[in-house]
Amino acid sequence: MRDLVIAVAAADGGTAAELERLREIERAAGEPFRALGMAAIADDEPPAPAVLDGYRRAGRLWLALPDGAGPDAAVGYLLADEVDGAVHVEQVSVHPAWGRRGIGRALIDAAARPDTAQTLTTFTEVPWNAPYYARLGFRTLTEAELTPGLRAIRAHERELGLDRWPRVCMRRPAAWAGPAAG
Repeated sequence: MRDLVIAVAAADGGTAAELERLREIERAAGEPFRALGMAAIADDEPPAPAVLDGYRRAGRLWLALPDGAGPDAAVGYLLADEVDGAVHVEQVSVHPAWGRRGIGRALIDAAARPDTAQTLTTFTEVPWNAPYYARLGFRTLTEAELTPGLRAIRAHERELGLDRWPRVCMRRPAAWAGPAAG
């Protein structure tokens, strides 16, 4: 990871090429789902440029960049929302050519805030989803632990048909300090 920089995207800039690069990352990161019989996930359209730009302008878009490269050379990204007082990881994607280098972990850690938990929703049976997030210190929430915002997110996911495959909400405590990236 020493050859990469993790940074919040500049709120006052951004080009169509930079936003399209994020969409390319998302498409490439979706391809491995095809091998799991989840072609609908692989074929899902990435967030629209206007959506990505909204996250950028709000300071809720983190980029993984080769050291010295500009945003149009990003190799991974994370989108975050605030949901019921937690930093909610809406999307984290790393280009497969850059996988298994701790980039996803670094993006999640960069989006963390002191004294604030992190949440996300994910597939339970995809190795690079729930099992991976558990290694990063996230735990699966029970139905009774879901906040109103997480319930709304899960309802929207059901409307989108994502529940064809098992999904869960996960949470990482504010003060979690796990193993070093590697």
